[in-house]
Amino acid sequence: MEALVAQAIKDTATFRKTSVPWTLDEPYTQTYYGFDPATSTWVSKSPSALGSSSKNDNDSLATTAIALYTWNIDFMVPFAAARMRPALAHLYQLTRLLPLHVAPVIFLQECTPSDLETIAATPWVQANFHLTDIDTTNWATTQYGTTVLVGKHLPITSVFRVHYSHTRMDRDALFVDVSTELEEKRIRLCNTHLESMALDPPYRPPQMQLVAQYMHHDGVHAALVAGDFNAIQPFDRTLHVDNNLKDAFLELGGAEDTEEGYTWGQQATTKQRAQFGCSRMDKVYFRGSVKLLKFEKFGEGILAEGDEERRQIVELGFEKPWVTDHLGVMAVVEVLPSTKGQL
Repeated sequence: MEALVAQAIKDTATFRKTSVPWTLDEPYTQTYYGFDPATSTWVSKSPSALGSSSKNDNDSLATTAIALYTWNIDFMVPFAAARMRPALAHLYQLTRLLPLHVAPVIFLQECTPSDLETIAATPWVQANFHLTDIDTTNWATTQYGTTVLVGKHLPITSVFRVHYSHTRMDRDALFVDVSTELEEKRIRLCNTHLESMALDPPYRPPQMQLVAQYMHHDGVHAALVAGDFNAIQPFDRTLHVDNNLKDAFLELGGAEDTEEGYTWGQQATTKQRAQFGCSRMDKVYFRGSVKLLKFEKFGEGILAEGDEERRQIVELGFEKPWVTDHLGVMAVVEVLPSTKGQL
């Protein structure tokens, strides 16, 4: 596994795009996609305008809560499709029984180009979700990136990325603005993969500070940011407080340095676990007029497909052929009228 990590770091410059159309730290609007069964293709969609929902649209009117799932699917381990397929199957089992008034949204980090193809080819995704990405057009690198799946009954009013200036690893923040029936307010969702490792100067604080600026914008009724926050240093524990946000795990009584909070380490290689221990890397922060109803971990024990694939993954130093070294986390929030918000 050490060789794979070293190669991935070495490849960073190779996969980085040399010419891009966006300005760092500024919003770059991108399209999103819906599946067209008639042509069996993903087609570009136009965002809905706030206030344009039809009162006869029972699907959008039914949505009063959002179930947000975030999961980092390790890009360095081989056999991307053999790992992404069971990961998606697990997400299907988690989302398929949600109440009708709860819209699912899925954040994924460390997606490879192969992963985007696997996601787009998955029938239940085609039937139930819009996608922010079907290729690497809006990533700063072709190595890996972030993407969002939005339940197709949740109106999308805007999609944009903010590519960080403070990054050595081509990281960004992917924002999706949605609206629910409730006063048709703007709910801003952000998927981000904060800078990895304990490097100096640290870039996670300025990255989260930039994300928070967009979360606190005027006209944003409520906002959630989630993803792999790579929280491995003391300053990571206060990034939510520093930016006037709330940490979903802590809000529901969770405590730091507990097994209940750890999302990385349990499924790392045996050597990595011995070296680094376990940590709460993956988080959900929020602000505004939402009520946090639930927070849970998921994704434990999900295994890759194929006997040969499993054998080779275990040979890398894993106890089992897990699909990824991270556990996912999910939060359910109810959208509230403006006067009843939290924070």
